[in-house]
Amino acid sequence: MASNSSMPSMPSMPSMHNSSATKGFVDTDNTEQPIGGRAPLVLNMHRFGEVTHQVCRVAESKPPLAWYVAFVICLGMLGFLGICVNYLIFTGVGVWGLNNPVMWAYDITNFVFWVGIGHAGTLISAILFLFRQKWRTGINRFAEAMTIFAVICAGLFPGIHVGRVWLAYWLFPLPNSMEMWPQFRSPLLWDVFAVSTYFTVSLVFWYIGMVPDLATLRDRAKGKFQQFAYGLAAIGWRGSMRHWHRYEVAYLLLASLATPLVLSVHSVVSFDFAVSQVPGWHTTIFPPYFVAGAIFSGFAMVVSLAVPARELFGLKDLITLRHLDNMNKIILLTGCMVGYAYSMEFFIAWYSGAMYEKFAFVNRAFGQYWWAYWIMVSCNVITPQLFWFKKVRTSIPLMFILSIFVNVGMWFERFVIIVTSLANDFLPTSWDQFVPTWVDIGTMVGAFGLFGVLFLLFCRYLPMIAIAEVKAVMPEADPHGHGAHAHHGGPHDSHAGHGVPSGAMPALRDPRSSEGQP
Repeated sequence: MASNSSMPSMPSMPSMHNSSATKGFVDTDNTEQPIGGRAPLVLNMHRFGEVTHQVCRVAESKPPLAWYVAFVICLGMLGFLGICVNYLIFTGVGVWGLNNPVMWAYDITNFVFWVGIGHAGTLISAILFLFRQKWRTGINRFAEAMTIFAVICAGLFPGIHVGRVWLAYWLFPLPNSMEMWPQFRSPLLWDVFAVSTYFTVSLVFWYIGMVPDLATLRDRAKGKFQQFAYGLAAIGWRGSMRHWHRYEVAYLLLASLATPLVLSVHSVVSFDFAVSQVPGWHTTIFPPYFVAGAIFSGFAMVVSLAVPARELFGLKDLITLRHLDNMNKIILLTGCMVGYAYSMEFFIAWYSGAMYEKFAFVNRAFGQYWWAYWIMVSCNVITPQLFWFKKVRTSIPLMFILSIFVNVGMWFERFVIIVTSLANDFLPTSWDQFVPTWVDIGTMVGAFGLFGVLFLLFCRYLPMIAIAEVKAVMPEADPHGHGAHAHHGGPHDSHAGHGVPSGAMPALRDPRSSEGQP
């Protein structure tokens, strides 16, 4: 054959095999879709064993110094929460800044905020799973964990805001000599059923999805205690065909069950306000408005957690810029929906001709709490519009800052809805201004400490990323693709240690291997 020396040489491509020291710590832009194909969701990894090692080493090795610093800070905040709650129980709810007519303030504001934070996890895990969105696999595990921990934080506030916590059993339908019975027509009781059902289904869904990965940690564990703990949690998982089949059926059923809960839970929470006669609350737009706001704040919290987690634990090859870009697009979409809801509230207040409604919304924007309203609008409506620009959506520092702003704005949204509507109601003679006390602020800050402690412990001891699901979207998982012939055994390439190629079983039977990634 003729020599090719006269042909121009092709530009050299960067090696896909980074050194073990830098793998997972360098960002690669995979947001552009190549012609005739799709950008990879897993970078710099060609073998299943690499994914197993990358995820498991977080739980198996000593965490970075930043983890200890964050854990100590969150533990201190949690301790302050304990002080505030005990002081509240032994003294009474008068230690809060509540007054007549502002009987709800930081307590219900924090409750609604944390319930909203928990929505993104179920949406990512359940709804995107049913729509066959492959990009969810890199972020669904810790998004589900975030849901569980956020609902735990939310459940704290209804329990302590009743005042006499030791008489909380009166809320249950227990026969008693006083002939007291719960009012089942009250949306406050609907909350109990909605949030408890949501927590139960989300917890089971999270745990079932984690079983194969717990078995992997069990088989890699070196200590007796770790083997026992992970083995107990793995409930005898062996990775057999029967196990995979039942796992996938259970996962699909739980996803189908969890999907309507995403829409129903925050709709029921919104009924706490919408069924009342208070101006500013009595509106039919609240259910879809609250659901959109919950997804909005939930995805912002996922971004806020994913950015530092992927940096500290070296998971940039698994939680890629494409995952973050997609989440920022959803934040942009839901932010526009929330902004539309804000404008429609003002329009309906004007169009209805009801003077109390018109006053309530004008007072929000220009009354005594004008500063809270404009913080809300700036963070929830103006800030997300920056995500129209791809440079912002793919800039790690910018997206992290914007996600913090979104969560600040969503907390102020709940504060504005609750406090401004109560502080200035029908009778001017009963108007008053709410001023938070140190117990109000301490309880709010302590709830973030509780959330942080739970999330940091999860990152330390449990698989942050769904190993089996990530493997199912790799080229090697396709039995008919080029990746199927590239697998060469390795010391950590068997899932749960039973000789089955790691991820191979779900690739043959898993519905998640079908097309549908954005």
